[in-house]
Amino acid sequence: MSEPTFPEIATDPRAWRKADVGPETSWRLPFPPELAGALVALARGGTSVIETQLDEADRLAWAPAFAGVLDDLERGRGFAIVEGPVGVELSPEARCALYWVVGQLLGHPVIQNVEGVRLYDVRDTGRTIGEGARFSVTNAESTFHTDASFEDEVVDYVGLLCLSPAKSGGLGQLVSGYTVHDELATAASKSLQTLAGAFQVDRRGGLRPGESPTALRPVIAKDERGGLIYRYLRTWIEVGHDKAGEPLSPAQTEALDALDRVLNRPELRVEFRLQPGDMFFANNRWTLHNRTAFEDHPDPERRRHYVRLWLSAHTGHLTSVD
Repeated sequence: MSEPTFPEIATDPRAWRKADVGPETSWRLPFPPELAGALVALARGGTSVIETQLDEADRLAWAPAFAGVLDDLERGRGFAIVEGPVGVELSPEARCALYWVVGQLLGHPVIQNVEGVRLYDVRDTGRTIGEGARFSVTNAESTFHTDASFEDEVVDYVGLLCLSPAKSGGLGQLVSGYTVHDELATAASKSLQTLAGAFQVDRRGGLRPGESPTALRPVIAKDERGGLIYRYLRTWIEVGHDKAGEPLSPAQTEALDALDRVLNRPELRVEFRLQPGDMFFANNRWTLHNRTAFEDHPDPERRRHYVRLWLSAHTGHLTSVD
């Protein structure tokens, strides 16, 4: 069997380090003022959030205002924060509806679990990873990962709307998978090839009829356009191999260790905090994100509450990417 090959990325602009990206203020984008009135009215007028659907004419008319965000997601740093409209008071439901509309301008919202949820609440439920919960419903550090690493189709973009931040902690962190690949190619090429092989990934109970509780997935692969695709959350791999009765080999363990060493290098990552109304979007194919552990407010009304979107990219935008 021939060994997999990967794109040459040493000079790729997507292969950034912390020093290349600049301060958070440089990638915080104001809400397009020319659309604020129309989109806020649309968000306030719906009977329910997900019933606020854009027709194709509106999508094509309004999408150019977010073309810079899409270019950031595909050609640039791979992430952006879109701030809420200035001077506009919105209920939590209207904020979610506005976020839902913006999501439709960036991609197609996709189902996130077997219950068919497209807008997913991210908040601490008191459950733990050991009980079978996902990190999104705990206050534990998530470790660097990509979302939906066990799914058949890679989620192109992940979005997070901040309705209420934590009392402390909960810092967002991001690393470029292109930089990680470059570092591994230089210092741990054998581990890089191991990461291209199949690993058992736990589905975390998200089973559809006839599915195995684990899925065989490579950690790093290449898409049809030559770009990198990551599928990674180490805990899901370790649990997956336990469930499958297939202990990780020494080479696989060393490869995962090598990957984690690079992911956790402070000079490679950027950090950010979301404020109420902020909408964060990241390329889920080649950026990896982490959320640090957090302490929540004792008042239930003030507890940390984010809302997650998974988006598949509009085909036209993806095919235009070099």
